[in-house]
Amino acid sequence: MDRAVVVAITEGLHARPAALFVKAAAAQPAPVRIAKQGGDPVEAASILSVMTLGVTAGDEVVLSTDADGDDASASIDALASFLEQTEVA
Repeated sequence: MDRAVVVAITEGLHARPAALFVKAAAAQPAPVRIAKQGGDPVEAASILSVMTLGVTAGDEVVLSTDADGDDASASIDALASFLEQTEVA
């Protein structure tokens, strides 16, 4: 299962937003990967991997998982919603 998402977070996935994203990814029932459009996917629950992507506001990323069913959908939905926020707490 894959989903393309445009990152709306003002700071992109840097420092605090990246840490919160990784925490949210680690809490999901299915493992999720993230990639910049056309790039290689990395584990969404790895802070170092996520930071090396250099994702900024307006970038399109692809969230993916090899899982099936409700867990896969719930995991992708939760992380897509996170990325579509303009501000994170």
